[in-house]
Amino acid sequence: MKISVTVTLKKDVLDPQGKVVKQTLKNMGYANIEDVRQGKYFEIELKENDKANATKIIEEISKKLLTNTVIENYTINYK
Repeated sequence: MKISVTVTLKKDVLDPQGKVVKQTLKNMGYANIEDVRQGKYFEIELKENDKANATKIIEEISKKLLTNTVIENYTINYK
């Protein structure tokens, strides 16, 4: 089973990397850019056919390794 996990900073957390990208885009002439937030993307393949078990495993992985749950959110998508 192929699963993707997208990790993003929570809205209240400052994103200096996103600000740099936003300013660079504006400097490149993209004046209509309002905001940029950076994040992480993971694709994980599991040897698991049961969606409930896969979800449990990916939830554990996301909370223990992929995210800092104090400042980041994550979403899980099944492919």
